Amino acid sequence: MGKISAAITGVGQYLPDYLLTNDELSRMVDTSDEWITSHTGIKTRHILKADGVGTSYMGARAVQNLLDKTGIDPMEVDVVICATITPDMFFPSTGNLIADQAGCKNAFAYDVSAACSGFLFALTTGAKYIEAGTSKKVVVVGADKMSSIIDYTDRTTCPLFGDGAAAVLLEPNTEGLGLVDSILRSDGSGELQLYMKAGGSRYPASIETVQNNWHTITWDGPAIFKAAVSKMSDVSVEIMEKHNLTGEDVRFLVPHQANLRIIDATARRMGIGKEKCMINIDRNGNTTAATIPTCLYDYEKELRPGDNLILSAFGGGYTWGAIYLKWAYDGSKSCQLGAGEE
Repeated sequence: MGKISAAITGVGQYLPDYLLTNDELSRMVDTSDEWITSHTGIKTRHILKADGVGTSYMGARAVQNLLDKTGIDPMEVDVVICATITPDMFFPSTGNLIADQAGCKNAFAYDVSAACSGFLFALTTGAKYIEAGTSKKVVVVGADKMSSIIDYTDRTTCPLFGDGAAAVLLEPNTEGLGLVDSILRSDGSGELQLYMKAGGSRYPASIETVQNNWHTITWDGPAIFKAAVSKMSDVSVEIMEKHNLTGEDVRFLVPHQANLRIIDATARRMGIGKEKCMINIDRNGNTTAATIPTCLYDYEKELRPGDNLILSAFGGGYTWGAIYLKWAYDGSKSCQLGAGEE
């Protein structure tokens, strides 16, 4: 028997129905559709409007969509890993809540927090359970309710982010398909360039933290843009060179959807054209840990066994990384069931 690798064998998604358009945002803050589109590439973003529901609500529905599409009994799932920076609460973990809501009663579950790189970190972690032979079915979820930590009076951040969730199923493969390699990195010195100041143990919630608006995203936009372009590009090229891949060998770049200009810069460094970039930022905005798996969902029907994919991301922390993945199934034969809000 060949070496065991962890292959993606299905993908599911959930996006809230409500679409916040650039025109609506321009009536909330001093911005315009033209400015947002030209600077970010974003036209709309999904927002979870229901009261009393959080990230687990979306994540569980993405997992249910995934299991329905693949025909997998939720009781067969061994592990559920959720990448998120907007957990329902500090504990129990959002992964735990997702597993419960999705009926994965035999799985152990937990969260991974790595901002916009979270899905890459979680996918690499999930793959290890498969490669070690200790698990047969691992579900990796990327989910964030970014609207819960956005200041909708801040024109520099509120146009960028949306809500959503997507999930993939990892199973063993002995034909050389699946996750081939990953390069993951972090640098905590970037702490103050993209962060949420309060809500943790350093600044617990108080009247002062609320009055100071410390429970929303704070960032240095130009510094983040510069770091994202260099680090996403560098690590994507590094993993290609490590495996002797050229732009012609890559079927798709699956980039984190932070900014269309960052995606374009990364693709140019890799020597691939825009037609090989998975892009949904125009419709979804930046859904943080959900951007890469939602791209896989949107482009699933175009994927065939053996396709070379490079997954690449950069996030606050700093965190960044790239994964080299060989696609494992014919996506055109996968039935995409409805995955919108109930």
